[in-house]
Amino acid sequence: MTSPVRCACCGAELADPQRIDVRFGLPDAALSLPEDEVLHVNGGLLAVKDRGSFARCLLPVSLSGDFELVLGTWMKISDADLERTAAVWEEPEYAELVLGGTLANDIRPWGMLGAELTAEVRDTEDIPYAASSTDGLLDRVLHGVWDRDDVLSCFGHELPVAVRTSLTEEWSVERSAGLMGQVVDGRSEFAAEDRAVYTEVLIDNGTRTPEEFLESMLDGAPEVPPEHRTTFRADDGMLRHAFWHAVEVDDEERQQFYGFVVRPGSAVVVGCMYGDPALHGWAMHVLRSVNYVS
Repeated sequence: MTSPVRCACCGAELADPQRIDVRFGLPDAALSLPEDEVLHVNGGLLAVKDRGSFARCLLPVSLSGDFELVLGTWMKISDADLERTAAVWEEPEYAELVLGGTLANDIRPWGMLGAELTAEVRDTEDIPYAASSTDGLLDRVLHGVWDRDDVLSCFGHELPVAVRTSLTEEWSVERSAGLMGQVVDGRSEFAAEDRAVYTEVLIDNGTRTPEEFLESMLDGAPEVPPEHRTTFRADDGMLRHAFWHAVEVDDEERQQFYGFVVRPGSAVVVGCMYGDPALHGWAMHVLRSVNYVS
């Protein structure tokens, strides 16, 4: 019997492992407002003081590798459509609902805030789906196929799949499934409750060999036993080095893993923090995932 595929974020069984759901909690117009100015008509409808009426909708995006990203986003609708939709939300007439309006969230990497769209009900158990648009870009988003990593790396949400994330135009690293992502002071960071990754791209003066550059970066590093360090070249030919040791953090033992990927002129440093020593293999995978494309 085949084991069920489970979400890397929460462990829940995935009905469709090729579908990735990302939800926008509010329309952009309501993000900075106090709660008393946002009226929740029901789970899919909002009325925002002085800013109009909004309905939730699903925006499906086809991604490479036969993945589908389904964005739970918002559309701005007329006040009359809000009243009409609320009246049929739990009624048989909901199956025939068609809504016209404009996209109410700015969605990376495309933007599209304010783009015209039409949404319709495909399944009475779901909120309406964005079906068509007179906006050229939104129409291409709805009907084209987009690079999975280019799109998913724009979302800091926990995702059930690993995503290759650009650090610079040339350097990239894999963000593991289940990790949230953010950029802090120009550096990509990924984290979950039990582990975290910190990255930094360093530029050399171009005259040192990778070995000399690595030696300079290791100056002042803690001494660790031979079994807690490794140096190797992977198939890509780049020099890789790592060392790891345990430290005390808030009265708990934590593992610190420092990895270096070095080529002439530049390097990537990855720092992995985790509690369970069994995650060492995961940290090595992060190190091996670092890639450079000129």
